[in-house]
Amino acid sequence: MKIEEATSVLESEQRAGIGIIGCADIAVRRAVPAIRQSPFHLVAVASRSAAKAQEVAARAGCKAVAGYESLLESPEIAAVYIPLPNSEHARWARRALDAGKHVLIEKPAVSSRQVALELTELAAGSGLAVMENFAFLRHPQHDQAQALVADGAIGELRSFSGSFGIPPTDPGGIKYQAQLGGGSLWEVGCYPVRAAQAYLGDSARVLGASLSVDRRLGVDTSGSALLCDDAGVSAHCSFGLSHSYRSTYDVWGSEGRLVLEWAFTPSHSARPVLRLQQRDVETKILAPACDQFVNVFETFHDAVRDPGLRAVHRGDLVRQATLMEQVGAFAR
Repeated sequence: MKIEEATSVLESEQRAGIGIIGCADIAVRRAVPAIRQSPFHLVAVASRSAAKAQEVAARAGCKAVAGYESLLESPEIAAVYIPLPNSEHARWARRALDAGKHVLIEKPAVSSRQVALELTELAAGSGLAVMENFAFLRHPQHDQAQALVADGAIGELRSFSGSFGIPPTDPGGIKYQAQLGGGSLWEVGCYPVRAAQAYLGDSARVLGASLSVDRRLGVDTSGSALLCDDAGVSAHCSFGLSHSYRSTYDVWGSEGRLVLEWAFTPSHSARPVLRLQQRDVETKILAPACDQFVNVFETFHDAVRDPGLRAVHRGDLVRQATLMEQVGAFAR
């Protein structure tokens, strides 16, 4: 064996092996390239279709596996990423945890607090990591924003306002299928709800919500939610699947306002702008370019390696599921 080949084999053995359950577009387009830049070693991708698995695996440079259960049986795989339709997340997360695998679930992870508690308790009892993938949280612009707020750049925080809307796409797509967990709340509403939690305290709760349902499609296509915490900080979250593109949030304080213009889905080469408004002065702050998906897998790998980092991800998953369930309940 050549020295270069031996080094490559040694490096792969030292890195945690990861497999992908499903060949969704987000996995092929964003996750596979990110994993290859992360500390993980991509072992295999699985699909119910052997041909589809082979197609994706050939491009990813890994093994193809026909059937999700077969992937979970692999001793080479320590962790899995689950980008399946929303309705399938809980089922396959349970099976992965039962198989002794650490789990990263594409957002939204689950639709209820009870299911979130069941998964996190199973993970904790088995000594495993379980984490929900909100990739936007791993972009440094949010660390910059939170640091500015913590340093008093806008004075005392009064409110948060977040919006995420996208234009309509193929009505036959997964996001429009209620039985697969589709609809605007789960597809895009989860983003501003999750972002708000960085600014509201642990006492955050839902005060009200509304959803507009397209009877022809059978799913909600727009909505809004109002949250508040015990300190009186409020959060207004708006979202939709029939809108011009909008991906932003702002935090408003007693002495200023901070606006993130491209909060949720910046490209890996973009440098998002943060606009800090203080009285009659506006300061534009450039965030660094970043592939937030690479940071996701680095964060997940850290949790796989360090048990001390897992509790925060479990708590985040349960808190998000709780608030999202409350939004749905108020809207109904």
